[in-house]
Amino acid sequence: MLHTSDMGSLDAEGWIYLADRSSELILRGGSNIYPAEVERVLHEHKGVAACALVGKPDARMGMRTVAFVQPAQPDADETQMREELIVLCQAQLARYKTPDEWIFVTEFPRNAMGKILKPVLRERVAGAAQVAQPVSSSPAS
Repeated sequence: MLHTSDMGSLDAEGWIYLADRSSELILRGGSNIYPAEVERVLHEHKGVAACALVGKPDARMGMRTVAFVQPAQPDADETQMREELIVLCQAQLARYKTPDEWIFVTEFPRNAMGKILKPVLRERVAGAAQVAQPVSSSPAS
């Protein structure tokens, strides 16, 4: 038996279809979101050079989705691109799979093989979530 942490399905003819890695699965409000599915849609936009979808901790939803996008042109209009990407996602994906937040980057952190380092991106959004949460203080006695 082979254990790869990949998630997928097996069809009636015995073909295996990989969806994503289980470690990258985003649980948002009780629904499963596979980043690779959303990333495939984002890559259809001609202005996207690279992209990655990660989860961000959220007290209400469990996780929120954050799309990191590297525009193909450095002078791209990020507001317009965001709007176009939202329309593209809404046309091809279930509504809950459209990213909640968008972050545009000039480049991605990558490993020696050129793969995007998603743990670095997850740390970035988790750190932002911690900063944004209110700090509770106990009353003075």
